[in-house]
Amino acid sequence: MKIPKRLAPLVEDGLVDEVIRQLMSGKEAVVFVVRCGDDVRCAKVYKEAEQRSFQNNALYQEGRRTKNSRQARAMAKGSKYGRQQQEQAWQSHEVDTLHKLAAVGVRVPQPYNFYEGVLLMELVTGSDGNAAPRLNDVELSEAQALEYHAQLIAEVVKMLCAGVIHGDLSEFNILLSEQGPVIIDLPQAVDAAANNNAKAMLGRDVTNLATYFGRFAPQLLQSQYGDEIWDLYEHGSLTPESNLSGKFRAARQSADVGSVVREIRAAQAAEDRKRQTQANVVAESKQKAH
Repeated sequence: MKIPKRLAPLVEDGLVDEVIRQLMSGKEAVVFVVRCGDDVRCAKVYKEAEQRSFQNNALYQEGRRTKNSRQARAMAKGSKYGRQQQEQAWQSHEVDTLHKLAAVGVRVPQPYNFYEGVLLMELVTGSDGNAAPRLNDVELSEAQALEYHAQLIAEVVKMLCAGVIHGDLSEFNILLSEQGPVIIDLPQAVDAAANNNAKAMLGRDVTNLATYFGRFAPQLLQSQYGDEIWDLYEHGSLTPESNLSGKFRAARQSADVGSVVREIRAAQAAEDRKRQTQANVVAESKQKAH
């Protein structure tokens, strides 16, 4: 096929030998199948900010660190240089996150190179040897749904143990390889410890999984893995080996009604004394006047 403009520099520099075909076009990037020597890989070409339907929302960027103060100031001002730096940071964040997660055994595509706004990474294949389908394009039995859901919950736990929350996890960014589900699309991933919305994002990711797999295994719709996982994480007890039940009961402390009533009465008494003191002062002033 004709070499796309954004891939031309990689071909010229010998990083890509052949562009085989376009694999897919998503809300943030266009993905091509390419040949690099004897290997067939993916080339993820990021769309420009104005072409993306998924914006690099401040909600996701909270807690991210910039390389230096000059970049941070430029990003805050929204200058041309700042916007360029913000784009580069948005893209390279996925590369860094993929390396981090691959290192701890999370099932993500192996990243190889990031050059001129293009990410070269592993081509995830299905049982037929071709590019793996998205989970959304596959019909599942109840047993398969339960198995894949359990595998993905385990991946979510491993990610959180590494301090990462996907932030946009659904059946549309999970590939079904011959070995099982593989999680993709991570430029919006958040730092669990630094983002104030981390708990809500984790809950949404887990709910999305339950909603999708619940179509095939309805019992998953009542599961509470998100709350259970976050509670263990908050208490420093979450590990990749944590035994989860999918059930969660929030700890409740009985209200000390008597203490509350006593505080109300004490406050009322103090207010009464204050008013009485003011009334006495007024009365004394009138007597002196006469």
